[in-house]
Amino acid sequence: MNDDKTIKLTSDQIATDNCVECAKPCCSGACEVRSNLECTNWLSDIPGEKNDFDIVEVHFKNTRRGFYRNSAHLQLKQGDWVAVEASPGHDIGQVAMMGKLVKLQMKRANLRPDAEILRIFRKARTSDMERFEEAKAREVDTMIRSRKIATDLGLKMKIGDVEYQGDGNKAIFYYIADERVDFRQLIKVLAEVFHIRVEMKQIGARQEAGRIGGIGPCGRPLCCASWMTNFVSVATSAARFQDVSLNPQKLAGQCAKLKCCINFEVDAYVEANKKLPGKDTVLETADKQYYIFKTDSLKQEVTLSTEKNSPVDTVTLPAQQVWEIVALNKSGVKPDRLTLDESEREKEKRAFGDILGQDAINRFDKKKKKRKRSGDHREARGEGERPQQHDAPRRDKRHQPKGDNFKGAQRPEARNANTANANPRQHRSRGERPNRQQRERRNNNRGENRNDNGNKG
Repeated sequence: MNDDKTIKLTSDQIATDNCVECAKPCCSGACEVRSNLECTNWLSDIPGEKNDFDIVEVHFKNTRRGFYRNSAHLQLKQGDWVAVEASPGHDIGQVAMMGKLVKLQMKRANLRPDAEILRIFRKARTSDMERFEEAKAREVDTMIRSRKIATDLGLKMKIGDVEYQGDGNKAIFYYIADERVDFRQLIKVLAEVFHIRVEMKQIGARQEAGRIGGIGPCGRPLCCASWMTNFVSVATSAARFQDVSLNPQKLAGQCAKLKCCINFEVDAYVEANKKLPGKDTVLETADKQYYIFKTDSLKQEVTLSTEKNSPVDTVTLPAQQVWEIVALNKSGVKPDRLTLDESEREKEKRAFGDILGQDAINRFDKKKKKRKRSGDHREARGEGERPQQHDAPRRDKRHQPKGDNFKGAQRPEARNANTANANPRQHRSRGERPNRQQRERRNNNRGENRNDNGNKG
């Protein structure tokens, strides 16, 4: 449900247990989960499994949840909206988990056996949902006004969120404070202004980020707002194990605390670092001493340097080879070198194949080389090659006589007769050069003209 949207249900929708948002029986409320923690009944498809446990887990706004007893034996399923007992009045929540999974969840939450468990009144009615929507629409305005009231009273606290009860008679104010705050006067003012019962609940920075939500630097929703239920302290030593730069701006999340994801992979790095030699290990050869400059835990590689604090004559070796050299040094043997032979390096290079290079995104960035034209006039002089020419080249209009009265004009019959003996230069288009056969034909025509004029052949 959206805060600016009021949903009105009919009696038919309530009777058929349709979804509150889209009124479809197949959805079962999955399109609208007010809590950011989604639950899945992993035991639903096990044959012979009975949901005979009468305690149900109900989720409310964001991460708030509670366990309620289905004393009326209502036919409930995951996603149903129910009215549960509250002090005072009633609250509206959504069924998130049923059956034996609830028993396991109660054990995980360390709920005492003698703890008081409230009960479920009924399924949510149309009037209950309308009143619930009206109360939820007042949350943002109440939070803004309460922040201003706390500032006027000079209290060093920040009100991060406000959650109204389903009947609208009570509201929970979530606040953050570094020091102890005396908010007795604040409660009186809030009760007079909003005419409700006030409950103050202090949360941490991580809990506030989980209630607000957002997108992390990895591009995914925040873990505290999607699946995390409890928070473990994060230390900078976890970042040192992973060789992460100790930059506060990069290590801090949206809550201004160390990112929770730093603890996710620290165990894998600790196990990998156990297979590497210590930072104070020294390798001795016949002429030099090598110190460990840096290590790669996941690749199991060690970079060695002839200086302790600077990369000089660095050599990168597998961890297994480093352990072999350490064993040789302990036995009093100093190898001549640390590097591999050229033939061994070539074998290592050939063993590696870049199977993803063919699908690289920059494979089209290379410029193509220009190909030489096959019809170049220099290559056309060879035998068996002729440049592409028109079968019947057009005569240039500049050399064509204009009309019969033009001086030197010829008759059409004479013009056609002399076309074969005409100068081939007049029939050639620009940019073309005569080939070998055309040059021989032109020389023969010149010889015939000379004989007709009385000159020697």
